[in-house]
Amino acid sequence: MSDLRKIIIDDNEVEVDGAMTLIQACEEAGIEIPRFCYHERLSIAGNCRMCLVEVVGGPPKPAASCAMQVRDLRPGPEGQPPVVKTNSPMVKKAREGVMEFLLINHPLDCPICDQGGECDLQDQAMAYGVDFSRFREPKRAVEDLDLGPLVETHMTRCISCTRCVRFTTEVAGITQMGQTGRGEDAEITSYLGETLDSNLQGNIIDLCPVGALVSKPYAFTARPWELTKTESVDVMDALGSNIRVDTKGREVMRFLPRNHDGVNEEWISDKTRFVWDGLRRQRLDRPYVRVDGKLKPATWPEALAAAATAMKGKKVAGLVGDLAPVEAVFALKELIEGQGGSIECRTDGAKLPAGNRSAYVGTATIEDIDTAEMIQLIGTNPRVEAPVLNARIRKAWSHGATVGLIGEPVDLTYDYVHVGADRAALKKIANQNIGATKDKESIVIVGQGALQEADGEAVLALAMQLAENTNSKLLILHTAASRVGALDVGAITDGGMDALGDSEVIYNLGADEIDIAPDAVVIYQGSHGDRGAHRADIILPSAAYTEEQGLFVNTEGRPQLALRAGFPPGEAKENWAILRALSAEIGATLPFDSLAQLRQALIAKVPHLAQIDDVPENAWQPLPVGKLGDADFRNVVGDFYLTNPIARASELMAELSANAKARQTTKIAAE
Repeated sequence: MSDLRKIIIDDNEVEVDGAMTLIQACEEAGIEIPRFCYHERLSIAGNCRMCLVEVVGGPPKPAASCAMQVRDLRPGPEGQPPVVKTNSPMVKKAREGVMEFLLINHPLDCPICDQGGECDLQDQAMAYGVDFSRFREPKRAVEDLDLGPLVETHMTRCISCTRCVRFTTEVAGITQMGQTGRGEDAEITSYLGETLDSNLQGNIIDLCPVGALVSKPYAFTARPWELTKTESVDVMDALGSNIRVDTKGREVMRFLPRNHDGVNEEWISDKTRFVWDGLRRQRLDRPYVRVDGKLKPATWPEALAAAATAMKGKKVAGLVGDLAPVEAVFALKELIEGQGGSIECRTDGAKLPAGNRSAYVGTATIEDIDTAEMIQLIGTNPRVEAPVLNARIRKAWSHGATVGLIGEPVDLTYDYVHVGADRAALKKIANQNIGATKDKESIVIVGQGALQEADGEAVLALAMQLAENTNSKLLILHTAASRVGALDVGAITDGGMDALGDSEVIYNLGADEIDIAPDAVVIYQGSHGDRGAHRADIILPSAAYTEEQGLFVNTEGRPQLALRAGFPPGEAKENWAILRALSAEIGATLPFDSLAQLRQALIAKVPHLAQIDDVPENAWQPLPVGKLGDADFRNVVGDFYLTNPIARASELMAELSANAKARQTTKIAAE
């Protein structure tokens, strides 16, 4: 029940919920309040005192607007709405005083500080501070921390806003950071000097309002005003996190998160944030053709002619990799099926049914996790498959939700009920009519580990039965960014990968996680010299996800647009354009000459792809329950940092992977 209250802020009367804090009420009224420690997604600390406002008729001193609720204000003597002033002389003097205190020990690092140009302290000192300081004492200094290869620390700059401590504890679910000491000796530090063990630690770089925590790989490479900023979508997992790509010239310099409450809020995983060095290494920048057992550089006409000759009159199969945009998948499907071949996107063997969106996407949105009171995980470890989604489940858990897990017992950063590890545990709870759950908001999340065995479809059918019996919503958690879009356009063959075993020619669109039989001719179209390119007979170099416009459909079925931030290296071309050129070479020209025409043809076949950023509702079509095996569920992602060719080309990801392995090995007493 809402408790609406009238309040006058700087002579404007607004009506807001009584549970709101004053800082939120001021935002509703369109008034900006400076802050350092307050963050809308973290608990309230109330310790920087920058957000002070004057409450008329209250105590004769300014009040911290982040820690006072509207309902705590007293009305005027005749019952008038309470009055708050954000720009009175008292407030101005208080802000100048707070800023002066914050700058007592802050070093004059601005010219060499990596945060320069996007620093909250800089901006607010300019807007709310004074141009002199009364302090002549020496400044204190603090030793820097080693938090690992991602976050560089300059702790002398720290203003003890505790945002990093609150983020790591509340959102990331690790307990390695805290504050020790009192008064001048107070400092933020890590427990026993440990490095951070989280897939979300890079977010503390964005949260830090000063230059105390900065990005180690990006440090001293660019200033914010030199960068071109492009809004895009991440493809490192299937969540479709919204990102901003910052480029300098032709090079991608960094990835930052964009706020999207329905998908990633404002967090991104470390792989998403730091994989950019993989976009520069091991790139395919010219076509190759295998001659006498060796790959030799070729021109585009030679490579396309060789590919056309190889495909003509042969049994052709198309494979869709994990990072392909929907347009490329659609073009490949039209090309291969025009040659009488078949195409398959479930290269990992997942038993996802064609045409039934409620079975391969589900009926839940990611946002439904926030309000869920019961969450059942089946065959998944969201902490490595989708760390940002895991933080969302953790948020629901911290609000009182019960989480159950069927599958490998792993550390998910929150408590859960381990129902069992095998098919029998799923069967047991799927057949129960759980009355207590029916009245609760509940959600069933099925991972790819549950669907990749031979009985995957039966497992999926049981999960759907469980969702039906408990009145729950269903979410299929994918690991490949291209999978849902490829299923939407129907890039699927009856019998899956097994049905393609006798193909003479394989057209491989960036599938690097599979082994291809030695007797087939392989045409590989991709951006990196990974496993697929090593096995190829003809290599057609293509753009990576930051180098072309592309549609990606995320795990909840939301189509999103990735925009081009740069250009592919050397002679590499956009994915759809390569397929269009090849179709002309074969003599079966595809009916589009531009990306816009391709999209029109695509939307005519799959209309919901036109609804960018909307989650279409899926009609519920339960699957018949087939024969179930008795094996334990296995999680699919073994190494979080090395799941795709871009990540495997990154030196930083290799270092993080090695660190994670070293952390898992048990130490002997003498160490």
